[in-house]
Amino acid sequence: MKTVKTTFFAVIAMFAFSATSNAQVQDKNPMAKPAITTTPAAAKPSAPVAWKAEVYDFGDIKKGTPVSHDFTFTNTTKQTVLITNVKASCGCTATDYTKTPIKPGETAYVKATYNAAAPGAFSKTVTVTLNENETPKVLTIKGKVVEPQS
Repeated sequence: MKTVKTTFFAVIAMFAFSATSNAQVQDKNPMAKPAITTTPAAAKPSAPVAWKAEVYDFGDIKKGTPVSHDFTFTNTTKQTVLITNVKASCGCTATDYTKTPIKPGETAYVKATYNAAAPGAFSKTVTVTLNENETPKVLTIKGKVVEPQS
């Protein structure tokens, strides 16, 4: 095992020395052109959907009265989009969402329902994953639960 570790570190050191040597050679050669890496515009990732809003403020709501908001988005790509996961930050928030594939140009929703059981300010998140390789989107609901007046 010790031999494997030693060999591994020797290989890493050799690659590091080689990269440093190449950089020094380029620095000393005024005619050497620097390596420039570019990403074609078509390969750059773009947002697969356009959200109408990412934060919703309920304002003051009465204790014991659940409130809901539909976050909507439009598929802005040329491919079908699918919501693969929706997760609320706590058990006090329920979710619902479009479960069918969303074709280009179509609109879909993610609903967040807050149960408003405890008085005070709140800010809760719902994390939405579209397709398996996309970065999740975090949506936020907030407001203040107040005691009903008697």
